Amino acid sequence: MGKILKTPVGPEGYGWVAIGEEEIQAITELLKTPEKLFRYSEDADTQSSLLETELAAKIGVKHALFVNSGTSALTCCLIGWGIGPGDEVIIPAYTYISTAAAVVNAGAVPIIAEIDESLGIDPEDVRKKITPYTKAIMPVHMQGVPAKMDAIWKIADEHKLIVIEDCCQAIGSKYKGEYTGVKSHAFAWSLNYYKILTCGEGGVFFTNDDSAFLRGVYLSDPGTPMWESELKGDLHVPVFSKACYRGSEINATMLRAQLKKLDSILEHTRGLKKLLLSNLKEPINYVLQHVDDPSGDCGISFAITFKTKKLTQKFCKVLLDEGLEIGSLYSKKFPDRHIYSYWDSILNKRGTNSLNYPWGDPNYKGSAEYSKDMCPKTLDILARTLRMSIHMNMTEANILEIAELINETDKEL
Repeated sequence: MGKILKTPVGPEGYGWVAIGEEEIQAITELLKTPEKLFRYSEDADTQSSLLETELAAKIGVKHALFVNSGTSALTCCLIGWGIGPGDEVIIPAYTYISTAAAVVNAGAVPIIAEIDESLGIDPEDVRKKITPYTKAIMPVHMQGVPAKMDAIWKIADEHKLIVIEDCCQAIGSKYKGEYTGVKSHAFAWSLNYYKILTCGEGGVFFTNDDSAFLRGVYLSDPGTPMWESELKGDLHVPVFSKACYRGSEINATMLRAQLKKLDSILEHTRGLKKLLLSNLKEPINYVLQHVDDPSGDCGISFAITFKTKKLTQKFCKVLLDEGLEIGSLYSKKFPDRHIYSYWDSILNKRGTNSLNYPWGDPNYKGSAEYSKDMCPKTLDILARTLRMSIHMNMTEANILEIAELINETDKEL
Protein backbone atom coordinates (compact mmCIF):
# COMPACT_ATOMS: atom_id res chain seq x y z
CA MET A 1 0.00 0.00 0.00
CA GLY A 2 2.93 2.37 0.61
CA LYS A 3 3.08 5.23 3.05
CA ILE A 4 -0.54 6.06 3.78
CA LEU A 5 -0.32 9.51 5.38
CA LYS A 6 0.09 12.01 2.57
CA THR A 7 -0.57 15.12 4.67
CA PRO A 8 2.27 16.49 6.87
CA VAL A 9 1.44 15.72 10.49
CA GLY A 10 3.85 18.01 12.33
CA PRO A 11 6.69 17.12 14.69
CA GLU A 12 6.27 13.80 16.47
CA GLY A 13 2.68 13.48 15.29
CA TYR A 14 1.35 16.49 17.17
CA GLY A 15 0.36 18.53 14.13
CA TRP A 16 -3.02 19.30 15.67
CA VAL A 17 -1.58 22.34 17.45
CA ALA A 18 -3.52 25.20 15.83
CA ILE A 19 -1.35 28.33 15.95
CA GLY A 20 -1.98 31.15 13.49
CA GLU A 21 -1.88 34.88 12.95
CA GLU A 22 -4.35 35.50 15.79
CA GLU A 23 -1.82 34.40 18.42
CA ILE A 24 1.05 36.25 16.74
CA GLN A 25 -0.89 39.51 16.51
CA ALA A 26 -2.16 39.31 20.08
CA ILE A 27 1.31 38.75 21.53
CA THR A 28 2.82 41.46 19.31
CA GLU A 29 0.27 43.99 20.57
CA LEU A 30 1.05 43.08 24.18
CA LEU A 31 4.80 43.51 23.64
CA LYS A 32 4.23 47.03 22.32
CA THR A 33 3.26 47.98 25.88
CA PRO A 34 5.85 46.23 28.10
CA GLU A 35 4.39 47.80 31.23
CA LYS A 36 1.48 45.38 30.77
CA LEU A 37 3.66 42.29 31.12
CA PHE A 38 3.01 41.91 34.86
CA ARG A 39 0.18 39.73 36.17
CA TYR A 40 -1.39 42.50 38.26
CA SER A 41 -2.45 46.02 37.33
CA GLU A 42 -4.39 48.68 39.24
CA ASP A 43 -5.49 50.46 36.07
CA ALA A 44 -7.02 47.73 33.90
CA ASP A 45 -7.80 44.07 33.55
CA THR A 46 -4.75 41.99 32.78
CA GLN A 47 -4.56 39.26 30.15
CA SER A 48 -4.56 36.64 32.90
CA SER A 49 -7.65 38.03 34.62
CA LEU A 50 -9.51 38.36 31.32
CA LEU A 51 -8.54 34.80 30.43
CA GLU A 52 -9.77 33.50 33.78
CA THR A 53 -13.13 35.21 33.32
CA GLU A 54 -13.48 33.78 29.82
CA LEU A 55 -12.49 30.28 30.93
CA ALA A 56 -14.93 30.23 33.85
CA ALA A 57 -17.76 31.40 31.61
CA LYS A 58 -16.92 28.93 28.86
CA ILE A 59 -16.68 25.87 31.12
CA GLY A 60 -19.42 26.84 33.58
CA VAL A 61 -17.37 26.92 36.76
CA LYS A 62 -17.13 29.62 39.41
CA HIS A 63 -13.35 30.00 39.65
CA ALA A 64 -10.45 29.64 37.22
CA LEU A 65 -6.82 30.41 38.03
CA PHE A 66 -4.17 30.61 35.30
CA VAL A 67 -0.81 29.20 36.41
CA ASN A 68 2.48 28.17 34.85
CA SER A 69 1.85 24.45 34.22
CA GLY A 70 -0.61 21.59 34.51
CA THR A 71 1.42 20.13 37.36
CA SER A 72 1.07 23.42 39.25
CA ALA A 73 -2.66 23.48 38.53
CA LEU A 74 -3.06 19.97 39.96
CA THR A 75 -1.05 21.00 43.02
CA CYS A 76 -3.41 23.96 43.51
CA CYS A 77 -6.35 21.53 43.33
CA LEU A 78 -4.86 19.34 46.04
CA ILE A 79 -3.67 22.03 48.44
CA GLY A 80 -6.79 24.06 47.75
CA TRP A 81 -8.78 21.19 49.20
CA GLY A 82 -6.48 20.75 52.19
CA ILE A 83 -4.73 17.60 51.00
CA GLY A 84 -1.21 17.22 52.39
CA PRO A 85 1.08 15.33 54.78
CA GLY A 86 -0.46 12.12 56.11
CA ASP A 87 -2.94 11.80 53.23
CA GLU A 88 -3.08 9.30 50.38
CA VAL A 89 -4.40 10.10 46.91
CA ILE A 90 -5.40 7.30 44.52
CA ILE A 91 -4.21 7.84 40.94
CA PRO A 92 -4.20 5.61 37.83
CA ALA A 93 -1.20 3.55 36.73
CA TYR A 94 -1.56 4.98 33.23
CA THR A 95 -0.92 8.73 33.20
CA TYR A 96 2.02 11.10 32.91
CA ILE A 97 4.28 11.32 35.95
CA SER A 98 3.01 14.85 36.66
CA THR A 99 -0.14 13.37 38.19
CA ALA A 100 1.95 11.58 40.81
CA ALA A 101 4.37 14.50 41.13
CA ALA A 102 1.56 16.90 42.02
CA VAL A 103 0.46 14.59 44.84
CA VAL A 104 4.03 14.46 46.17
CA ASN A 105 4.32 18.23 45.72
CA ALA A 106 1.30 18.67 48.00
CA GLY A 107 2.98 16.48 50.62
CA ALA A 108 0.62 13.53 50.15
CA VAL A 109 1.40 9.96 49.06
CA PRO A 110 0.29 8.67 45.64
CA ILE A 111 -1.42 5.27 45.64
CA ILE A 112 -1.32 3.67 42.20
CA ALA A 113 -4.43 1.86 40.97
CA GLU A 114 -4.94 -0.38 37.95
CA ILE A 115 -6.60 0.73 34.72
CA ASP A 116 -9.25 -1.22 32.82
CA GLU A 117 -10.32 -1.58 29.19
CA SER A 118 -11.17 2.13 29.10
CA LEU A 119 -7.46 2.88 29.66
CA GLY A 120 -8.67 4.96 32.58
CA ILE A 121 -8.62 4.19 36.29
CA ASP A 122 -10.40 0.97 37.25
CA PRO A 123 -13.17 1.76 39.79
CA GLU A 124 -13.00 -1.74 41.23
CA ASP A 125 -9.29 -1.43 41.98
CA VAL A 126 -9.91 2.02 43.46
CA ARG A 127 -12.13 0.33 46.05
CA LYS A 128 -9.33 -2.10 46.88
CA LYS A 129 -6.79 0.71 47.34
CA ILE A 130 -8.81 2.75 49.86
CA THR A 131 -7.25 2.87 53.34
CA PRO A 132 -7.95 4.92 56.49
CA TYR A 133 -5.51 7.47 55.07
CA THR A 134 -7.17 7.94 51.69
CA LYS A 135 -8.24 11.55 51.23
CA ALA A 136 -8.90 11.83 47.50
CA ILE A 137 -9.27 10.07 44.16
CA MET A 138 -7.68 11.65 41.10
CA PRO A 139 -9.07 10.11 37.88
CA VAL A 140 -7.30 11.08 34.66
CA HIS A 141 -9.12 11.59 31.35
CA MET A 142 -6.35 10.05 29.30
CA GLN A 143 -5.82 11.35 25.78
CA GLY A 144 -9.19 13.03 25.60
CA VAL A 145 -11.32 10.08 26.75
CA PRO A 146 -13.48 10.69 29.86
CA ALA A 147 -12.92 8.28 32.74
CA LYS A 148 -15.74 6.28 34.36
CA MET A 149 -16.88 9.18 36.50
CA ASP A 150 -20.26 7.81 37.61
CA ALA A 151 -18.49 4.91 39.29
CA ILE A 152 -15.80 7.16 40.77
CA TRP A 153 -18.32 9.60 42.23
CA LYS A 154 -20.27 6.72 43.76
CA ILE A 155 -17.16 5.39 45.49
CA ALA A 156 -16.19 8.88 46.66
CA ASP A 157 -19.66 9.48 48.12
CA GLU A 158 -19.60 6.15 49.95
CA HIS A 159 -16.21 6.89 51.53
CA LYS A 160 -16.53 10.69 51.80
CA LEU A 161 -13.54 11.29 49.55
CA ILE A 162 -12.53 14.33 47.53
CA VAL A 163 -12.52 13.95 43.73
CA ILE A 164 -10.02 15.93 41.70
CA GLU A 165 -10.17 15.41 37.95
CA ASP A 166 -6.96 15.53 35.93
CA CYS A 167 -8.26 16.95 32.65
CA CYS A 168 -4.81 17.94 31.44
CA GLN A 169 -5.03 15.74 28.34
CA ALA A 170 -8.74 16.31 27.78
CA ILE A 171 -9.42 20.03 27.40
CA GLY A 172 -13.02 20.43 26.29
CA SER A 173 -14.03 16.85 27.08
CA LYS A 174 -17.51 16.29 28.48
CA TYR A 175 -19.20 13.68 30.64
CA LYS A 176 -22.95 13.24 30.46
CA GLY A 177 -23.38 16.65 28.87
CA GLU A 178 -21.17 18.72 31.19
CA TYR A 179 -17.52 19.62 30.88
CA THR A 180 -15.37 17.16 32.77
CA GLY A 181 -14.39 18.44 36.18
CA VAL A 182 -17.28 20.76 36.96
CA LYS A 183 -19.15 18.20 39.11
CA SER A 184 -16.08 17.30 41.17
CA HIS A 185 -14.27 19.26 43.88
CA ALA A 186 -11.62 20.63 41.52
CA PHE A 187 -9.97 19.96 38.18
CA ALA A 188 -6.97 21.03 36.14
CA TRP A 189 -5.91 21.70 32.55
CA SER A 190 -2.43 21.58 31.05
CA LEU A 191 -1.55 23.95 28.22
CA ASN A 192 1.87 22.84 27.06
CA TYR A 193 2.77 22.23 23.42
CA TYR A 194 1.29 18.72 23.34
CA LYS A 195 -2.21 19.67 24.47
CA ILE A 196 -5.46 20.50 22.66
CA LEU A 197 -4.99 24.19 23.47
CA THR A 198 -1.49 25.49 24.03
CA CYS A 199 0.41 28.55 25.11
CA GLY A 200 3.74 26.73 25.18
CA GLU A 201 3.50 26.11 28.91
CA GLY A 202 0.66 26.80 31.29
CA GLY A 203 -2.14 25.36 33.37
CA VAL A 204 -5.53 26.22 34.86
CA PHE A 205 -6.90 25.36 38.31
CA PHE A 206 -10.70 25.21 38.41
CA THR A 207 -13.07 24.89 41.38
CA ASN A 208 -16.50 26.05 42.51
CA ASP A 209 -15.43 26.39 46.13
CA ASP A 210 -14.46 29.88 47.36
CA SER A 211 -12.11 28.74 50.14
CA ALA A 212 -10.36 26.11 48.05
CA PHE A 213 -9.85 28.66 45.32
CA LEU A 214 -8.33 31.19 47.70
CA ARG A 215 -5.89 28.59 49.02
CA GLY A 216 -4.90 27.82 45.44
CA VAL A 217 -4.39 31.51 44.81
CA TYR A 218 -2.08 31.81 47.84
CA LEU A 219 -0.14 28.77 46.66
CA SER A 220 0.24 30.24 43.19
CA ASP A 221 1.69 33.54 44.41
CA PRO A 222 3.04 34.30 47.91
CA GLY A 223 2.64 38.02 47.18
CA THR A 224 -1.10 37.82 46.57
CA PRO A 225 -2.16 40.01 49.54
CA MET A 226 0.24 42.74 48.39
CA TRP A 227 -1.30 43.25 44.97
CA GLU A 228 -4.59 44.75 43.89
CA SER A 229 -6.47 41.80 42.45
CA GLU A 230 -9.94 40.29 42.49
CA LEU A 231 -8.29 36.91 43.09
CA LYS A 232 -7.81 37.44 46.80
CA GLY A 233 -11.52 38.07 47.43
CA ASP A 234 -12.23 38.94 51.05
CA LEU A 235 -9.19 37.05 52.42
CA HIS A 236 -11.49 34.95 54.62
CA VAL A 237 -8.90 32.16 54.50
CA PRO A 238 -5.71 32.81 56.52
CA VAL A 239 -2.85 33.81 54.23
CA PHE A 240 0.10 31.44 53.80
CA SER A 241 3.22 31.60 51.65
CA LYS A 242 4.56 28.55 49.88
CA ALA A 243 5.29 28.38 46.14
CA CYS A 244 4.94 30.65 43.11
CA TYR A 245 3.12 29.32 40.06
CA ARG A 246 2.13 32.69 38.62
CA GLY A 247 1.25 32.54 34.92
CA SER A 248 2.84 34.75 32.28
CA GLU A 249 0.89 37.52 30.58
CA ILE A 250 2.40 36.51 27.24
CA ASN A 251 1.12 32.96 27.68
CA ALA A 252 -2.28 34.21 28.82
CA THR A 253 -2.51 36.39 25.73
CA MET A 254 -1.78 33.44 23.48
CA LEU A 255 -4.30 31.24 25.28
CA ARG A 256 -7.07 33.81 24.91
CA ALA A 257 -6.63 33.50 21.15
CA GLN A 258 -6.45 29.72 21.40
CA LEU A 259 -9.62 29.46 23.50
CA LYS A 260 -11.66 30.87 20.62
CA LYS A 261 -10.60 27.87 18.54
CA LEU A 262 -11.54 25.15 21.03
CA ASP A 263 -14.93 24.31 19.54
CA SER A 264 -13.62 24.16 15.97
CA ILE A 265 -10.65 22.01 17.00
CA LEU A 266 -12.89 19.51 18.77
CA GLU A 267 -15.43 19.52 15.95
CA HIS A 268 -12.63 18.49 13.59
CA THR A 269 -11.06 15.78 15.75
CA ARG A 270 -14.39 14.35 16.89
CA GLY A 271 -15.57 14.24 13.31
CA LEU A 272 -12.46 12.39 12.18
CA LYS A 273 -12.73 9.83 14.97
CA LYS A 274 -16.39 9.16 14.18
CA LEU A 275 -15.45 8.71 10.52
CA LEU A 276 -12.73 6.23 11.46
CA LEU A 277 -14.98 4.20 13.73
CA SER A 278 -17.78 4.10 11.16
CA ASN A 279 -15.41 2.71 8.51
CA LEU A 280 -13.91 -0.08 10.59
CA LYS A 281 -15.18 -3.56 9.88
CA GLU A 282 -16.13 -6.00 12.65
CA PRO A 283 -12.81 -6.64 14.46
CA ILE A 284 -11.27 -10.10 14.34
CA ASN A 285 -8.18 -9.75 16.49
CA TYR A 286 -8.83 -6.66 18.59
CA VAL A 287 -11.43 -4.75 20.58
CA LEU A 288 -11.98 -1.01 20.60
CA GLN A 289 -11.18 1.04 23.67
CA HIS A 290 -14.17 1.32 25.99
CA VAL A 291 -15.39 4.92 26.08
CA ASP A 292 -17.84 5.62 28.89
CA ASP A 293 -19.31 8.68 27.16
CA PRO A 294 -18.50 8.71 23.41
CA SER A 295 -20.19 12.07 22.84
CA GLY A 296 -17.83 13.70 25.35
CA ASP A 297 -14.66 12.15 23.91
CA CYS A 298 -12.32 14.83 22.48
CA GLY A 299 -11.58 12.57 19.53
CA ILE A 300 -7.81 13.14 19.70
CA SER A 301 -6.92 9.49 20.28
CA PHE A 302 -7.87 6.11 18.87
CA ALA A 303 -6.88 2.91 20.70
CA ILE A 304 -7.34 -0.80 20.05
CA THR A 305 -6.46 -3.74 22.29
CA PHE A 306 -5.50 -7.14 20.88
CA LYS A 307 -6.03 -10.67 22.13
CA THR A 308 -2.30 -11.41 22.47
CA LYS A 309 0.99 -9.53 22.71
CA LYS A 310 2.25 -11.33 19.61
CA LEU A 311 -0.66 -10.05 17.52
CA THR A 312 -0.06 -6.56 18.91
CA GLN A 313 3.59 -6.60 17.87
CA LYS A 314 2.77 -7.81 14.36
CA PHE A 315 0.02 -5.22 13.90
CA CYS A 316 2.24 -2.45 15.26
CA LYS A 317 5.04 -3.29 12.80
CA VAL A 318 2.68 -3.14 9.83
CA LEU A 319 1.29 0.24 10.86
CA LEU A 320 4.72 1.70 11.57
CA ASP A 321 6.09 0.41 8.27
CA GLU A 322 3.20 2.10 6.48
CA GLY A 323 4.16 5.43 8.02
CA LEU A 324 1.50 5.63 10.72
CA GLU A 325 2.62 7.09 14.04
CA ILE A 326 1.66 4.58 16.70
CA GLY A 327 2.17 4.90 20.44
CA SER A 328 2.89 1.57 22.09
CA LEU A 329 5.34 -0.43 24.16
CA TYR A 330 6.85 -1.66 20.90
CA SER A 331 7.52 1.65 19.13
CA LYS A 332 11.01 3.07 19.68
CA LYS A 333 10.12 6.31 17.91
CA PHE A 334 6.81 6.82 19.74
CA PRO A 335 7.16 5.01 23.09
CA ASP A 336 4.23 5.47 25.44
CA ARG A 337 5.79 6.99 28.56
CA HIS A 338 2.45 7.40 30.33
CA ILE A 339 3.05 4.27 32.40
CA TYR A 340 3.83 4.10 36.10
CA SER A 341 6.80 1.79 35.50
CA TYR A 342 8.67 4.83 34.11
CA TRP A 343 8.27 6.72 37.40
CA ASP A 344 11.59 5.77 39.01
CA SER A 345 11.56 8.67 41.46
CA ILE A 346 8.12 7.63 42.72
CA LEU A 347 8.72 3.89 42.76
CA ASN A 348 11.97 4.43 44.70
CA LYS A 349 10.30 6.90 47.10
CA ARG A 350 13.00 9.41 46.33
CA GLY A 351 12.27 12.65 48.18
CA THR A 352 14.20 15.89 48.46
CA ASN A 353 15.60 15.29 51.95
CA SER A 354 16.73 12.52 54.26
CA LEU A 355 13.14 11.75 55.27
CA ASN A 356 12.28 10.89 51.66
CA TYR A 357 9.34 13.24 52.01
CA PRO A 358 6.40 12.62 51.81
CA TRP A 359 6.72 8.87 52.48
CA GLY A 360 8.94 9.45 55.50
CA ASP A 361 6.92 12.35 56.88
CA PRO A 362 6.05 11.67 60.55
CA ASN A 363 2.41 12.47 59.76
CA TYR A 364 2.17 9.56 57.33
CA LYS A 365 1.03 6.38 59.05
CA GLY A 366 0.33 4.34 55.91
CA SER A 367 2.54 1.82 54.15
CA ALA A 368 2.57 2.55 50.42
CA GLU A 369 4.73 0.07 48.55
CA TYR A 370 5.69 0.21 44.89
CA SER A 371 7.32 -2.00 42.29
CA LYS A 372 7.55 -2.04 38.50
CA ASP A 373 5.19 -5.02 38.35
CA MET A 374 2.73 -3.85 40.99
CA CYS A 375 -0.10 -3.34 38.47
CA PRO A 376 -0.08 -6.50 36.33
CA LYS A 377 -3.50 -5.83 34.79
CA THR A 378 -2.34 -2.42 33.56
CA LEU A 379 0.87 -3.81 32.11
CA ASP A 380 -1.03 -6.60 30.35
CA ILE A 381 -3.59 -4.23 28.82
CA LEU A 382 -0.96 -1.75 27.64
CA ALA A 383 1.23 -4.52 26.22
CA ARG A 384 -1.72 -5.44 23.99
CA THR A 385 -2.79 -1.89 23.07
CA LEU A 386 -1.89 0.39 20.17
CA ARG A 387 -2.81 4.08 20.15
CA MET A 388 -2.91 6.69 17.42
CA SER A 389 -3.27 10.45 17.69
CA ILE A 390 -5.91 12.29 15.68
CA HIS A 391 -5.10 15.91 15.01
CA MET A 392 -5.82 19.09 13.08
CA ASN A 393 -3.56 18.29 10.10
CA MET A 394 -5.36 15.04 9.40
CA THR A 395 -7.95 14.94 6.65
CA GLU A 396 -10.90 12.67 5.94
CA ALA A 397 -8.80 11.05 3.19
CA ASN A 398 -6.13 10.18 5.78
CA ILE A 399 -8.74 8.65 8.06
CA LEU A 400 -10.27 6.52 5.29
CA GLU A 401 -6.81 5.26 4.34
CA ILE A 402 -6.09 4.38 7.98
CA ALA A 403 -9.41 2.54 8.31
CA GLU A 404 -8.63 0.56 5.16
CA LEU A 405 -5.18 -0.36 6.46
CA ILE A 406 -6.53 -1.49 9.84
CA ASN A 407 -9.25 -3.58 8.17
CA GLU A 408 -6.83 -5.26 5.74
CA THR A 409 -4.20 -5.93 8.40
CA ASP A 410 -6.75 -7.36 10.83
CA LYS A 411 -8.01 -9.74 8.12
CA GLU A 412 -4.50 -10.90 7.18
CA LEU A 413 -3.16 -11.55 10.71
